[in-house]
Amino acid sequence: MKSIFDNVSRKCSKIVTTSYSTSFSMATKMLSESIRQDIYNIYGFVRFADEIVDTFHDYDKETLFSNFEKDLDQALEMKISLNPILNSFQETYHKYNIERHLVESFMNSMRLDLTKQKYLTEEEYKQYVYGSADVVGLMCLKVFVSGNQEKYEELKHAAMSLGSAFQKVNFLRDLKADYEDLNRTYFPNTDLSQLDETSKLVIITEIEEDFKLGLEGIKKLPLEARFGVFMAYRYYNKLLEKLKKTPALDIKSARIRVPNYKKVELLTRSYVKYQLNLI
Repeated sequence: MKSIFDNVSRKCSKIVTTSYSTSFSMATKMLSESIRQDIYNIYGFVRFADEIVDTFHDYDKETLFSNFEKDLDQALEMKISLNPILNSFQETYHKYNIERHLVESFMNSMRLDLTKQKYLTEEEYKQYVYGSADVVGLMCLKVFVSGNQEKYEELKHAAMSLGSAFQKVNFLRDLKADYEDLNRTYFPNTDLSQLDETSKLVIITEIEEDFKLGLEGIKKLPLEARFGVFMAYRYYNKLLEKLKKTPALDIKSARIRVPNYKKVELLTRSYVKYQLNLI
């Protein structure tokens, strides 16, 4: 029965989420059960695409990505895929009428990671962030508002800002790996080999503005989604605070993390703030 296969596919997407990201899976668990699986389904899809371009160095990444893209197109057209991750994603895609251009923009940014190493202009940088992060926020927003187009349009800008903030924090956190291992530079007009406190502050100020706009949107989310998204916001904001306090030289030499015990502490404090309506 196909229902068995669909159930297996959903479980695969959940496993991908919990295996690859303790912070995101923790935040997802704070969502209402009615929408939690759909966020697993989106995460599984974006994670697999990202893994191809970022980690499969011993394989022909171009061919792997092209095959994945073909399988994706087929999954969205036929509403089924023997790739369980794509099978669960297409279910969410059709359930909430996610626009095809969001998926295409994401895949376009991921494909850039196969060959492009430097983003020299603000336009290139913004276009990459839009495709790699903003559209993921918009896909999730479709789920959060249960496909309500009016609510979606109201919160669209805030969701994009939050997606941008998350991605830019990742860029700063992963500075060493991106620059040394993948030879990538995302921030324009910034010489990462000479990153100093002034350059770091410019980047952090930009992220803080994105977070400010994103938080306004979180406050307006339906109850089913609000606390889970607030939890993700709190985690990434704490990571940004840590990056802000870390000397630029140290950011270039090590990956900055928030320990698991701190994540649990954040969860507790975030829950208190949420219950007291302090967000």
